[in-house]
Amino acid sequence: MTSDDVNDCLFCKIVAGDLPADVVDTSDRVVAFRDIDPKAPVHVLVVPKEHHGDVSVLAAADPQLLAEVVEVADRVAHDLADGQYRFIFNSGPRAGQSVFHVHGHVIAGTQLGWTPA
Repeated sequence: MTSDDVNDCLFCKIVAGDLPADVVDTSDRVVAFRDIDPKAPVHVLVVPKEHHGDVSVLAAADPQLLAEVVEVADRVAHDLADGQYRFIFNSGPRAGQSVFHVHGHVIAGTQLGWTPA
């Protein structure tokens, strides 16, 4: 990863305040904001402020930060829904990852079905 990749990263720009987002929660190292194309009544992205390409890269580099991402996701689900939620990480383009800054999707607010593909 070059510094240019980070400079072009959509989520790094949101974290820096260079792009607007509907922020619903934040901590020292994590920010949570509403997805611009929601797939459920509650669809929030939980993003570490530090750039990591995907969830396995984050887990290897900083397991405590990954734990904080999960903690913020749980708080979001309790604040915005009934505490029952799905937390999804897409890793790689074939898995649906389109922004290569690790982010988890908090999906909640309705009865969820199962459509893995």
